[in-house]
Amino acid sequence: MKKLVMTSLTALLAVLTSGLSMAADAKAPSTKFDLLGWTLSVPVDDDGNGKSDQIKEKALNSGYVSPEFFYLNDEGGMVFKSPIEGAKTSANTTYTRSELREMIRRGDTSHKTQGVGGNNWVFSTAPAEDLAAAGGVDGSMEATLSVNHVTTGGEGYQIGRVIIGQIHATHNEPIRLYYRKLPGNSKGSIYYAHEPTKESGKKEIWVEMVGSKSNSASDPADGIALDEKFSYRIDVKGNELKVTLMRPGKPDVVRVTDMSESGYDKGGIYMYFKAGVYNQNKSGDPDDYVQATFYDLNVTH
Repeated sequence: MKKLVMTSLTALLAVLTSGLSMAADAKAPSTKFDLLGWTLSVPVDDDGNGKSDQIKEKALNSGYVSPEFFYLNDEGGMVFKSPIEGAKTSANTTYTRSELREMIRRGDTSHKTQGVGGNNWVFSTAPAEDLAAAGGVDGSMEATLSVNHVTTGGEGYQIGRVIIGQIHATHNEPIRLYYRKLPGNSKGSIYYAHEPTKESGKKEIWVEMVGSKSNSASDPADGIALDEKFSYRIDVKGNELKVTLMRPGKPDVVRVTDMSESGYDKGGIYMYFKAGVYNQNKSGDPDDYVQATFYDLNVTH
């Protein structure tokens, strides 16, 4: 009996030691990336408030690391991972994420996180008082990344899809940029959604860049494989939303969406960029996940 107990204790100690070793070995993305202009959502609820944990700017830029969901890999890439089952950001959200949220205030808490003010930006079509109050006007986000893993089961319309970049507005999303690879395909597609405001009365627009968003899409001949590096740039100037997909040795793929009737020229509407992985599957195996590695990420206004 004593020998059995000792063996169990030894095994438990080995597991705990292994976990501590993994945590100690995990490198913080802030050792390479300037993260003071971001907060991070991770799909765990360690603080017990019923929502996913939010790591604020200063903590994020001072060495925060999650060995499972957010870390720097050996190539110097910032890894984001989000399983199907996990803590959500709010009661209105049904999908998990490991995702950065732009914070123009860079740790200056005198600026509120919400509202038209020093922490958020507006389109240059906004009213003059909003242009004067905002932390930025118009904007561009450029990223270089690879998608490493997507989900392989669940409802047909959810399989294999992940959002890798966004502009989020007060209540809507001027753009959600998707990568999607179906289980039977060797390569994935890139497409985006443009969501007008509810008040505009306009419907959401879907724009395909490479391959198709279809639930039964054939293998895209010019698609992007898992672990293949590529870059995207999201630009907004006034009512023009321009998305560019860039790959070495291939011509850029560019799509432009006119937002003049989308309702974003009204007062009180603020914007912020988001980047990382926003899992768009809630019906597959709870342990299945999405993962992407960002090698470069830059925002300008």
